[in-house]
Amino acid sequence: MPGPVLMRLPDNRLHFQHGPIDLIIMAEGPVGAVEQAYAQGWRRFSTILDELTPQLATLRKPLGLEPPVLAGDIAQTMLWATWPYRDKYITPMAAVAGSVAEHTLQSMVLATPIRRGLVNNGGDIAIYLAHGEKTRLGIAERPDFPELNGAITLRWSDTPRGVATSGWRGRSQSRGIADAVTVLARSASKADAAATMIANEVNVEHDAITRKPAREVKDDSDLGEIPVTVDVRALPPEAVEIALQNGALEAERQLALGLIEGAVLLLQGEARVIGDHVKKKLLETTRWY
Repeated sequence: MPGPVLMRLPDNRLHFQHGPIDLIIMAEGPVGAVEQAYAQGWRRFSTILDELTPQLATLRKPLGLEPPVLAGDIAQTMLWATWPYRDKYITPMAAVAGSVAEHTLQSMVLATPIRRGLVNNGGDIAIYLAHGEKTRLGIAERPDFPELNGAITLRWSDTPRGVATSGWRGRSQSRGIADAVTVLARSASKADAAATMIANEVNVEHDAITRKPAREVKDDSDLGEIPVTVDVRALPPEAVEIALQNGALEAERQLALGLIEGAVLLLQGEARVIGDHVKKKLLETTRWY
């Protein structure tokens, strides 16, 4: 496999790529601080795949009664982000994208005082905001056709520092039928795991839904023979309502446990918003659905 690749984009963001890992990096602040943060982010990123690859067999196993033995801070973050969901089928891989984004950003912030920093790993985003700073995050119904349906402005005083999106249309596999479930949490790793589990619950049985064993869709899937959604045709309104209600129940459960700060569930033109914090933020936008 070729080694890690770095590309500077026209707007001064960076693109890091190594095997399946694909990050967009943004830092803002004094020029020297930004370049130092980028250098440290690249240094951390360039070792990640080598750290995780020897542990993939363990990382792809479903969690049980005892936590598996894993080495390195990223693998440990993946484990503890998914650990609250061990009563259902979940593997640490459910938090890999958010964990990679989180640790890459941490290395940048520790290196130098930047004002804002974001690491976007395929829609799973780790966020840093210095005092007085804010950032605006778009919400799209379809990851494959990202027309924005709304936006949330996060300020330095807000709790969420991680955003993740899951659904059957995305790059990851889903057992549910959500077009998109976007979750805000205290970290990107926690948002990633939570979005996976909520998206799985946005579900209903209907002839318009096509599923296949996960391994037939992706041969190295950590879901094995578990059916995942590969197509969802138009559903009747009552089926959409049931699916969204199922997902909303899981999101409300996670909110009550403090696992998430809020969520937006989208399916075939309908939406459910969980959490007063997120509802308020969406109402601040000029357009919502």
